[in-house]
Amino acid sequence: MTYCVGLMLDAGIMFMSDTRTNAGLDNISSFGKTAIWDEPGDRCLTLMAAGNLATTQAVVSLINERSKSHDDRKPEIFKVPSMFQAATLIADTLREVIANQRGSGQSGSDSAFRATLILGGQIAGGPPRMFMIYPEGNFIEAGADTPYFQIGETKYGRPILVRAYDRTMGFEEAMKLLLVSFDSTLKANLSVGMPLDYHFYETDSLSKGRVGRIEADNAYFDTISTGWGDALKTALDSLPAYKDA
Repeated sequence: MTYCVGLMLDAGIMFMSDTRTNAGLDNISSFGKTAIWDEPGDRCLTLMAAGNLATTQAVVSLINERSKSHDDRKPEIFKVPSMFQAATLIADTLREVIANQRGSGQSGSDSAFRATLILGGQIAGGPPRMFMIYPEGNFIEAGADTPYFQIGETKYGRPILVRAYDRTMGFEEAMKLLLVSFDSTLKANLSVGMPLDYHFYETDSLSKGRVGRIEADNAYFDTISTGWGDALKTALDSLPAYKDA
């Protein structure tokens, strides 16, 4: 399992993902789940993945290989003219990978090969856009009614997003919001784990923005985690006591 979030903001798009890929009692492993394709001045696309690791890595590898083919007859990530077509390209690749795994005779049900993706970014000539891509190859776009997407283990971190998300917040406020959301998820589910990768794409920059990794011993994350826990306890204590009617 994993947890990934993409937030549409007036200032840009904020991405964050965990890196946990296995959480057995004696085997905990990590692997980055974020890929960025960057052509300064022309485009910047970020992809986050939840689901079968082999599937998601095959999708990214195929996209990377095909971007080097120099075959103008085939669409590739650095040539598609819009974010919609980029989403279509990645959706088609995901569907192809899942079909190939199923057809190769690999064991397991169809659900074993499934993966869900978040794609966001901007291509010159268009606005920033973000899509959630499903294993079947279809996708939906973020908008006024769905300004953020979550994939993976979503339920524990969703309440803070529902209550506190504001499209006008800047990078620093968005970072604080996402860290609280991830902290709630980390405490509730062992299958989501540190470190956390993030990328803030700034609207109209058309280049990779602020990218980083938050390790388990990060002092700011510890401050956020402790402060949020204390604030919840204080808020609970301040509520009126229950009385029978």
